[in-house]
Amino acid sequence: MPVLVVGSVALDSVETPFGKAEEVLGGSATMFASSACHFGPVQLVGVVGSDYPLEKLEPLRAKGVDLAGLEQAEGESFRWRARYRHDLNSAETLETRLGVFSHFRPQIPEAFRNAPYVFLGNIDPRLQRDVLRQVARPKLVACDTMNFWIESRRADLLDLLGHVDLITLNDAEARQLTEEANLVKAARWIMARGPKHVVIKKGEHGAFLFSGDSIFFAPAYPLESIFDPTGAGDSFAGGFIGWLAATDDLSEANMRRAVVYGSAMGSFAVERFSNERTVALTLPEIDRRVAEFRQLVAFEHALDRAAEGAATPGAEPGEFGAGA
Repeated sequence: MPVLVVGSVALDSVETPFGKAEEVLGGSATMFASSACHFGPVQLVGVVGSDYPLEKLEPLRAKGVDLAGLEQAEGESFRWRARYRHDLNSAETLETRLGVFSHFRPQIPEAFRNAPYVFLGNIDPRLQRDVLRQVARPKLVACDTMNFWIESRRADLLDLLGHVDLITLNDAEARQLTEEANLVKAARWIMARGPKHVVIKKGEHGAFLFSGDSIFFAPAYPLESIFDPTGAGDSFAGGFIGWLAATDDLSEANMRRAVVYGSAMGSFAVERFSNERTVALTLPEIDRRVAEFRQLVAFEHALDRAAEGAATPGAEPGEFGAGA
């Protein structure tokens, strides 16, 4: 099943405690496609400037990413420069030059309009809504957002929520959007406004999937070296949606598997700058890491009736305690 992704295609310059990279591939659509392409065909819609080195996208094309929806406009490409210090969960933006991306109006090619799975990358929610007017009703529509849109386009984002099946956002964004400190309450607030599923990412601490009354949590993969966390969220989304499209199964059990595949792809993304690691992956590597995720949480448990009173589920007040 093909996946349609609409988002930014950029050039990033990133510095971390472990090194630096200049003018490497970046953007939400790029990082999503670099991850999702391992599970099936990807249709990418975005815009670049006349100065964009299109040859850098050839590895994506070779992996099955259809670039027919990538527009090349006269002008400068979207560029982002940032620095990470030892807190790799937070980037210090040094420069943002939107270039032609500031005038981006997604035009979905006719051949892409029946895609059964759609991911709306981190762009203006008005543009995300416009994309949905151009496509036939997909089986699953997922979207991403960020603090800038939550603050500046709140009404448009709330309208969008009524037209998507799933939203991914990090814990700070979930709290900002809902004004709820507790993530369980935040997820329920979001689901009450349309999405059936909410994925809340907690960076190095893992990710939650909320679906109705069901809650699933996958830990982050423990890595000794993290080179560049920039594309981790979009790589997670690529693995998550890519797995769902590959299996064409939206059951609760398979959604949980998708979280693990997303977490695996996010863990690969941070091991190198840009999409260098994800685009070069092999399926056996992905399968091995998914198996390692299983080992992270696998344990044997024999029920001790005598100890039941000491550990009664739900005995503590609050939904996940103070840390949720």
